[in-house]
Amino acid sequence: MEISNNYSTAKVWNTSNKNVSKSSEKNKWKLTDSLKEKIVDLAKKDAQDNVYMGNAFMNLRKTEVSKVAPNRAALIGKFSQSMNSGNMSAMKEVEEADKKWLCMLFGIPYEAKYQGTGTGSAIHVYNEDGEEVLTYTGGVGWQKKETKAESQVHSALKMTYYEAFSEARKALNSEEKAGSINEDIISQGNFDMKA
Repeated sequence: MEISNNYSTAKVWNTSNKNVSKSSEKNKWKLTDSLKEKIVDLAKKDAQDNVYMGNAFMNLRKTEVSKVAPNRAALIGKFSQSMNSGNMSAMKEVEEADKKWLCMLFGIPYEAKYQGTGTGSAIHVYNEDGEEVLTYTGGVGWQKKETKAESQVHSALKMTYYEAFSEARKALNSEEKAGSINEDIISQGNFDMKA
């Protein structure tokens, strides 16, 4: 059995600018006041329903994270297309072309590292910031890796939701306690001493 840790690198460019946007544009995500209000409303509704992070919030979170996430489906498609076409000479031309020209023409470059040979081989795909976004191994297939930008969006949304949900639960609990105290006072006032 031969184990190898050989690495070879290839750069891949997406041929459709609408599928991939620049990292600097994607990393400009911001938690706006309107988004914060929407999260607070969802948290209040979920607190009333006694559900933590309901479907509406999860869908909102997924939508917001997708704004900063690389288009992994396009990357997987691009790799599959280049691997299945058998046209490695075209890939070699792309690798040798002027990087600046290709960046302007095709969009953001992604770097792929092919590791090993045979059944132990893997493909690691990195974004322009050097963060691994995808990994492919024969036995498992494609695995997504979360970028820093995606983690930051997840954290901001979850923290905002948690704070709003906690406040809403406290408010509901204090209303319930106040209601039960009032019921006790009313029932004590109706107590019949003659019996």
